Amino acid sequence: MCSTLEVIGGGLAGSEAAWQAAERGLEVTLHEMRPLKQTGAHTGALLSELVCSNSLGSNLPDRASGLLKEELRRLGSLLIECADATSLPAGGALAVDREAFSRRVTEKIEAHPHIRVIRKEQLYVPTETCVVASGPLTSAALSSNIHKILGTDQLFFYDALSPIVYADSIDMNIAFRASRYQRGNTESGDYINCPLDKAQYYAFVKDLLDADRIPLRAFEQDINSGVCAGADRYFEGCLPVEILAARGQDALAYGPMRPVGLHDPRSSRRPHAVVQLRQDNLAGTLYNLVGFQTNLKWPEQRRVLRGLPGLGNARFARYGMMHRNTFINAPASLLPTMQARVRADLFFAGQITGVEGYVGNVATGLLAGINAALMLSGEPVMTFPRSTMAGALCHYVTHAEQKTFQPMKANFGLMPELDPPPEGRTKWSKRERYSRYSNRALQTLEQLITLLPVPLAESTDSP
Repeated sequence: MCSTLEVIGGGLAGSEAAWQAAERGLEVTLHEMRPLKQTGAHTGALLSELVCSNSLGSNLPDRASGLLKEELRRLGSLLIECADATSLPAGGALAVDREAFSRRVTEKIEAHPHIRVIRKEQLYVPTETCVVASGPLTSAALSSNIHKILGTDQLFFYDALSPIVYADSIDMNIAFRASRYQRGNTESGDYINCPLDKAQYYAFVKDLLDADRIPLRAFEQDINSGVCAGADRYFEGCLPVEILAARGQDALAYGPMRPVGLHDPRSSRRPHAVVQLRQDNLAGTLYNLVGFQTNLKWPEQRRVLRGLPGLGNARFARYGMMHRNTFINAPASLLPTMQARVRADLFFAGQITGVEGYVGNVATGLLAGINAALMLSGEPVMTFPRSTMAGALCHYVTHAEQKTFQPMKANFGLMPELDPPPEGRTKWSKRERYSRYSNRALQTLEQLITLLPVPLAESTDSP
């Protein structure tokens, strides 16, 4: 087979799609407009740059994100291999050194003999077989062309980034190292924790609510109508802390500042609330504030966050910021194979499909790349079984209610119900339920893998 594939976008999904297709014999052209044209959120030229958090979520097999990663490992995901190779201490989560991760992906992609990377803005969808993985910050010209092809409404929501501080500016006489429930490095702890008592917590909430926010910019307007969206168009899975705090004084204490599983070693008591900081690079010089996405003005971020215990002299390597994420109306536009309903040789992958979360983006890229190779070789394309996490996620974004569709992360609630428990029991416990979901998914996946055409590199390994 010597067929060609165009991939638009060198993010997580596009890089994975290009790799999977090239590994199966396609000649792939990967279009990435950076660094010639930046997005407003990215900063460099490397492929698969992580913009928001440096965490890919839980690595535990009985967690939805952990299950999805394990599925991708077994399917031969390049991106998960790169993440594992550049991982940082993060308790039960998989966090990576951002630059090391992106550099490794870039080196792998650029060294592949069947992938050609073109650094230029792609203004339209090619007529050849194509994977569109242009991401949530798709340029206006390409977005308009996609809208014309699909003939459906495009949607968008607002997303935000967390601040990053220098490690040596954190006061470790106040902050302490620990992981929730002592996961990860039990001796020193994988996270730095800034504890707050009740009075400190409510003072921080008041300060947060009183702070000035950055107004929306011109590009934060709907591409279709030109009308600026209201401030309520946020993604529920990634709310700015000031928006979450406005929902109730205790909202943060039950959200990103929840103290469960942590005890201050100085008092031997659980704090009323806590801000966790996670290592952001291999050198351990940078730490990001976990779950602290924000759109406060930068001087306000400096003032408010320095009011937290242990951050009084914090120096900021990056302030939080907000940007608009564009995604297509996937339930109206896509099949669970990631193919466009209006054009079988056009695939979509990544956050533009409404899949939320780094690992979900990788999963859709993997599926799109494999299916493009299958289609061009004359084989039937595949759909991930719904009993797998990857399949459940792809099914949701292509079958959800069109009028109320919002991006979705991997979660067990998307999967088909389990068989009922044995007679005499009314329900499975939470731990049993998650474990059974995972076991069923991996068993189903193993059956699927035996039916998949292996990458050419694997098929030529044996003598």
